[in-house]
Amino acid sequence: MLKPNKQGKLAHTFLGAFLAVSLVPMLVAAYYLVNISQESLKQESQRIQESLAVGFADTVWNYITEYKNILLELSHLEEFTNSSLDSGTVDRQNQYLNRIMQLQAAIMEVSVLDLSGQEVLRKGRFLGPEAPKRNFFNDPPFQVTLQKGEYIGGLERFQGLYPTLTLAVPILDPRSQPSKPVGVLMAKVSMNGLSQILAQEFPESGAAEAAVVSPDGFLIAHSRPRFIFRPEAKLPKEITDVILTQTAEKGSGEIPLPDGKELLGAYAAVRDLGWVVYVAEPLESAYEAAEQVKHKIYWVFGGIIPIVLLLSLAITEYVTHPIRVLREAADKLGRGEFDDLPDIALTNDEIGDLAQTFVRMAESLKDKTGELVHAKEELEKFNKFLERRVEARTRELKAAQDELINKERLAAIGQMASVVGHEIRNPLAVISNSTYFIKTKLSADGAALDPKLAKHLSYIESEIRQANSIIDEILTFSRMRPLKPVLVNTNHFLEEILAVHPFPSNIQIVRELDSRNPIVNIDPEEMRQAIRNLIGNAVEVMPGGGTLRIATGILDGGWVRIDIADTGPGIPPEVLEKIFNPFFTTKARGTGLGLAVVRKVVDRHQGKVDVETALGKGTIFKIFIPLASKSASPSSAKVQAEKKR
Repeated sequence: MLKPNKQGKLAHTFLGAFLAVSLVPMLVAAYYLVNISQESLKQESQRIQESLAVGFADTVWNYITEYKNILLELSHLEEFTNSSLDSGTVDRQNQYLNRIMQLQAAIMEVSVLDLSGQEVLRKGRFLGPEAPKRNFFNDPPFQVTLQKGEYIGGLERFQGLYPTLTLAVPILDPRSQPSKPVGVLMAKVSMNGLSQILAQEFPESGAAEAAVVSPDGFLIAHSRPRFIFRPEAKLPKEITDVILTQTAEKGSGEIPLPDGKELLGAYAAVRDLGWVVYVAEPLESAYEAAEQVKHKIYWVFGGIIPIVLLLSLAITEYVTHPIRVLREAADKLGRGEFDDLPDIALTNDEIGDLAQTFVRMAESLKDKTGELVHAKEELEKFNKFLERRVEARTRELKAAQDELINKERLAAIGQMASVVGHEIRNPLAVISNSTYFIKTKLSADGAALDPKLAKHLSYIESEIRQANSIIDEILTFSRMRPLKPVLVNTNHFLEEILAVHPFPSNIQIVRELDSRNPIVNIDPEEMRQAIRNLIGNAVEVMPGGGTLRIATGILDGGWVRIDIADTGPGIPPEVLEKIFNPFFTTKARGTGLGLAVVRKVVDRHQGKVDVETALGKGTIFKIFIPLASKSASPSSAKVQAEKKR
């Protein structure tokens, strides 16, 4: 008599093999995915720090150049180029210097020197009316200016507190060819303005800080302005030893501190000055995004592992169950019990032992041959059915994995878009405020603003609005905030949008609003953005003018349809299938997220968006949204019927 095998051996083997094949590659992939993601985010943080340092290095240079240009413009005035210093000329020079001191708060002191280096005129914020005149003939500012045409240097602490920079330019006689110097215009400029700009970009409420230092360690500016009001203000030696010994123009990296903490620092050289802009942030703060991504990946894979275990148990049970049934059937046949046999399935391994039993019983079971043949055919059919089921399950698992990867990628893009959007909006706000300040200053005396200058200022303001619009589109597409639905009258909602949209005069608006004024349950902010995107696209495709039609209606089944139609050139077939893809655009400028945002918003409202177009005739975008208290999505049959109508 054959000795029965131990029950469950195949089940245990199959379960162990399945877990090894599925979990081991997944855990290895998770390990490398965490490392790659973390390293990529760390490198991106370093690039952001480095770009901030480079950008502010340009700001420092522009700040110095601005005051140098003020001195140059002042030196070209006839009152200064005139070599005859009669009382009238001196009075006019005095008036100009007083005016400069009033308009430019950063200029602490300004002097006019003759060719002998003697101070002819001196103005300062803390000077008495009888301040003594000095001679600068042997001083570097005077000599370098006459030799090289300008002087930038002489860092010092004005009255022991304010970091100041000495600027000097020659006063040239335009009547001589070539122009010869008749004197020197010299000023001391406070660097406090740089600290104020740094404080705006790196407020004390944040963890990051920035500074500007000279090659000898002189602290010129700091995002914490109180740090510079000290006679010997300097950065920590551990930091200056790193940033002042670099030979490259820019760079970034980790800087260890004596207290055990580490900084993510970046530096950039200010051109022609030898100064260094330094930006730093605590390592844990700079790499916070990387740590968050790592934790999220661990959580995701931690959730997948139990699912894999459960699926492994289920599949193992599903595969080994037919074997146990087959053994039970063989036992019944061996005992001569031919009635009420269970359905059997043919697999490998243990079925081999049963095959020997069937061979020894062949002589006594000839009358059952037909039944065995039929059972074999059924087993083959079941095997094919099982293969199809496994293939279907494999496709489902792959689709679920692809969806999970897309969600993780979108979450990472959302985090980076939020950071980048925040960092870009700050300089845009500074530019906007500076533009407003310039316009205010230029029109302060009541005079009309120069048309050419006003035109260029309007260009700046237009580009700022364009940049903010692009940031809004990216953030709208990438963020996944919960919907905040409210009950809204569709017609009133559309009228509010049309009332504030800046339509060109050559666009005719046609309203075909359903008199029943359907009510929908929507998030007004998101749906308003989607409608505006469609209206904006319609207006853009009709630069020479046309008709924009806005229509609403109620469909059978409890659905509201919103049509936005234009009389533009239509959409080519090769472009039509790509218009809802993120970042796809046929425009010279744009992010390609407008229609992607529309589809995302409508999908989040359990709706559908369709498009009809004809070349040379125009395009109609149709949005289907459930009526209030309805939740089913529109059936394809009703949508097609509505299209034909």
